[in-house]
Amino acid sequence: MNGYRLVQPRYGAPRTGSAVYIFVTEDFSDSVRVKADPGRHPASDVYPVMKLNAVRHFQTGIYDYKVMTSTFARVASGWPLAKVSFSSQEWCGHVYHQLLPRGGKEDGVFHSYFDGEADGQDNLPQPEGGIYEDALPIFVRGWGTTYLQPGESRKGPFLPSLLRARLDHKKLAWGQATISRSAGTSTVKVPAGSFDVSVWTVAEDGGRTFTYEIEAAAPFRLVRWSTDAGEEASLLGSTRLAYWKLNGPGGEQHLAEIGLKPASALRTER
Repeated sequence: MNGYRLVQPRYGAPRTGSAVYIFVTEDFSDSVRVKADPGRHPASDVYPVMKLNAVRHFQTGIYDYKVMTSTFARVASGWPLAKVSFSSQEWCGHVYHQLLPRGGKEDGVFHSYFDGEADGQDNLPQPEGGIYEDALPIFVRGWGTTYLQPGESRKGPFLPSLLRARLDHKKLAWGQATISRSAGTSTVKVPAGSFDVSVWTVAEDGGRTFTYEIEAAAPFRLVRWSTDAGEEASLLGSTRLAYWKLNGPGGEQHLAEIGLKPASALRTER
């Protein structure tokens, strides 16, 4: 579990907020594309995934945004994508969007409160070697992967994130991007401390450039990321916790371990 200080551009201004990135392994059912309960599915239908729950919370004037992306990558060479789902909640309404790679194509569905969007589908190809922006925080952490050695770069198909599709109100479409890894390491200082990092850069053709600074030694934490559009996040704190067991009174004290505080209680007048 990692807490971040977030700067999220929205409506022409930088918005301060927080992000929580939770990495957890779990068993996944291929037939229904959800977490597999023990003994409920045949062994042939179940495989392990790395799940990233990426939660962002930021204020835009009187109202706030709460957005979450869940990315499921198969624990196998290259981290093949199994599913991405996204939801956004703010005072104007809410949105849901998901992608399921199946049989060499991407089956997507979305539901939106915006006129002209409402309910729709994505029918996209699944190109060989395609990289998903939503999976980058898993991919660049490099557990056991040799996608890029230090100093190398590679160009390939690239799909923007579901969050970006929502904020920009654009249909998803594959483009091209060049992914590069720094030849050496450097030292960066963030609220969580000083870290030696390897720098990964993703440059879209005719689009944005992303920078991910990854801890050079295990556990290879995502220390900082930024884009040339003004988005930035810096690590506040990191811990390993069975967070799903900490939903009782007092569990909120563990938020301090990732640099966050509990949400303030509403004040009421008597």
